[in-house]
Amino acid sequence: MPRPHGFTYEQRSDGSVVITHGARAAGTLRGARAEQFIAEAEGGDAQLVMARWTGNYKRGNERSARSHARNRG
Repeated sequence: MPRPHGFTYEQRSDGSVVITHGARAAGTLRGARAEQFIAEAEGGDAQLVMARWTGNYKRGNERSARSHARNRG
């Protein structure tokens, strides 16, 4: 599985955090959730943390979905 990439985050003056993927906003966190996110992002792989917090990561079912009837072509 490829590593997540293309995520950035910006911590605003009001304490909220905006996570973007490419040029699009992927999520906004406020309050305690924003503080928890910042702690995780600074303590580990920030790209992986942002992918997990926004839900933009592979779930492990891609191989089985490929053989589904609607995806066979």
